[in-house]
Amino acid sequence: MVRGVPTAEELAALTVVLAALSQRRPRRRLTPVGTWGSAGAAHRAPLRPGPGGWLASGRPA
Repeated sequence: MVRGVPTAEELAALTVVLAALSQRRPRRRLTPVGTWGSAGAAHRAPLRPGPGGWLASGRPA
């Protein structure tokens, strides 16, 4: 709780802080890092039965 009458210096300090906060730039969005950082890369492809199926199941697509 704030009580009393602010001095000129206190009022000036508050004005500077509020002015600085109002001049803040919006945050920049993070740039994508590529497919190595995507969550979809962690999911494996569906298994396909047939010739070469075992070999293909262990190899990334």
